[in-house]
Amino acid sequence: MSERCLRCFRPKHHCLCSDISIIDAGIKFVVLMHPWEAKRQRTGTGRLTALSLKDAELIVSKDPDSSVRLQELCRDPRYRPVVLYPGKEASTASELSRSTCDGVGKRLLVVLVDATWSLARKMMGRSSLLQSLPRISFVRPYRSRFAFKTQPAEYCLSTIESAYYLIRELQEAGAVSGELCVEPLMELFARLIRFQLDCEKAGSAPPIQVETSAEDGSEQA
Repeated sequence: MSERCLRCFRPKHHCLCSDISIIDAGIKFVVLMHPWEAKRQRTGTGRLTALSLKDAELIVSKDPDSSVRLQELCRDPRYRPVVLYPGKEASTASELSRSTCDGVGKRLLVVLVDATWSLARKMMGRSSLLQSLPRISFVRPYRSRFAFKTQPAEYCLSTIESAYYLIRELQEAGAVSGELCVEPLMELFARLIRFQLDCEKAGSAPPIQVETSAEDGSEQA
């Protein structure tokens, strides 16, 4: 295995740290990464997402209910926690911004589940903490730009794409400043894709595994 950058966990010859621009959306993001993603997924975007968003945290755990840090954050009275995950009961960005229930004066905290679809479902299904959080999902259908990943469905998104589209929809809803430029997230994603495609053309790309995905609302990669 090639030597890796300890920050972005990319191969050192393709470290992306210098390409990361910090984005301050005024939101607390928590990337909840399944250990499989942390140890085996070499092209996942969860780590890059956490590095790109100001005051974001990456928590590695397959059992959210056992994570002391996640519990602290979700119970912190300064925050209004939600989980980005699809479902009939999920709110849209505009609905969330109009709601005043328990949200006045609180900072939005968004949990992004970074795991394969099957693992993310298990994490959601087994976690009373995640199930207790209001869900938020997207207004529009989006298609992933992951050119070399096989997603479980066309609407599944990578973690970095999910964060990008959520911030964009929150901007449209007036919950995030419209002056904020979030394009660096997708530019970073594009560089990751170009590198992997170049490696595949050169015959040096490692085997690709299915990326964590965020269905029309969460469970990212």
